[in-house]
Amino acid sequence: MVGLVDGAQPSLPPADDPVPESWRQLHDVRARAAERAHAAAGLRDAVLPGPASSNDLPYAGIAVRSVPAGDATGLGGDWHEAVQLPDGRLFLAVGDVSGHGEPAIDKMTRLRRALLGLSMTGASPGLLLAQLNALVLDGFADTTATVVCGHFDPATRRLSWAQAGHPAPILVRHGAARQLAAPAGVVLGATANPPYGMAEVGLAPGDLLLMFTDGLVERRDRDIGEGVSLAVRAAEEVAPEDVAVDAGTDPGADFGAKLDRFVEAVGGPNPEDDVCLLAMRLTGRT
Repeated sequence: MVGLVDGAQPSLPPADDPVPESWRQLHDVRARAAERAHAAAGLRDAVLPGPASSNDLPYAGIAVRSVPAGDATGLGGDWHEAVQLPDGRLFLAVGDVSGHGEPAIDKMTRLRRALLGLSMTGASPGLLLAQLNALVLDGFADTTATVVCGHFDPATRRLSWAQAGHPAPILVRHGAARQLAAPAGVVLGATANPPYGMAEVGLAPGDLLLMFTDGLVERRDRDIGEGVSLAVRAAEEVAPEDVAVDAGTDPGADFGAKLDRFVEAVGGPNPEDDVCLLAMRLTGRT
């Protein structure tokens, strides 16, 4: 019997091999799967920034980590958004569309763009999710999605946010981390006219806000509650208590490296699901 190394393409057998056709079929199947994975990855990369991206604002440092599933053919619909609105507020969102491969990436692209367009109206996060839910029910057959989104006002340093069946953000302050209490909200596409509650929290210079998809905390070999507890403990290492936040201080040259270590501490790449992480760290500037 001819052995295969994991991840390697099988070499074709000699012409006089008694079972050449079965080997050729296996080779073709693997080649087509690799082509589909490559196409899906290219599409996803065209839609979202790379696995490590950042965008520093005067009042906050923002960094993103996007980690594909361990199974490259299982690329999913995880996404993130951070954009300044015309009124000066910052709109933040992280979401996850059900499914994998090109169909999920296509739906993710459309849903993300729809939410970004709706956000420009200045509507509250709860109303945005209600509108997005109606869109999913009307135009995305057999699709569900989860989202957490919010407005951060740099003038008041207050974050108002809502969620649709999505893990609540983690807040780190003075070296202590906690998961925020989530307002009411159900998965997009599950039912018509569900209530989407709102929550509000005041932030301070030095605070770190972590928004993430469930691929970070939910694994086959552990309960999601265990994963969240692990993430909360690991988050305390990202923003140490002695962070300097005066008006002339960089929010942290090693911020990105700490986020990488945070993802690894919670379990690293998920074999079955993408991981998307958006982090906002407040400075003392305005």
